[in-house]
Amino acid sequence: MTTSLIAPETHLFAADGTIPNNPRLPLLVYRNAIDLKGTADPEQVIEKAFLANGWRDLWRAGLYPETQYHSSIHEAMGIARGRARMRFGGSNGRDIELFSGDVVVVPAGTGHQGVWASPDLMVIGCYPRTGRYDLCLGSKAEYAKAITSIPQVPVPDTDPVFGAHGALQQLWG
Repeated sequence: MTTSLIAPETHLFAADGTIPNNPRLPLLVYRNAIDLKGTADPEQVIEKAFLANGWRDLWRAGLYPETQYHSSIHEAMGIARGRARMRFGGSNGRDIELFSGDVVVVPAGTGHQGVWASPDLMVIGCYPRTGRYDLCLGSKAEYAKAITSIPQVPVPDTDPVFGAHGALQQLWG
């Protein structure tokens, strides 16, 4: 169950020579985007919201401790349980605290890594219908390829939390 439409925090990061980040699309952080109060299965609540809004290839896990990015697809992550501190934007980026019910939408090219997590952390991740999954860890060869592929990644048709009427289309369109 989602709450009423909310405006996300936005963060734009510059390339640092290792992590390209996205030069045009900001990271979106939706605070308390999915109401998990009183549910025994918050993972399922987040998964249902993502699937209902056209996002797919769901996964359940913790966070990678190393910086990574995807050069050919955007990614959404919802915090089902616990809390975490993630660094977005690479070494010159920003640490952001995330809590149960928060959703973050990471544009293609934007570096992300888990810096700290509570022992009970459970993250639900997913991807839009358009794009191709890849995992980049910051090599020079990846960087050179990524700076040309990132601008080619299409804007998703829907927001992972609020569907066709979410802020993603307004902010990324």
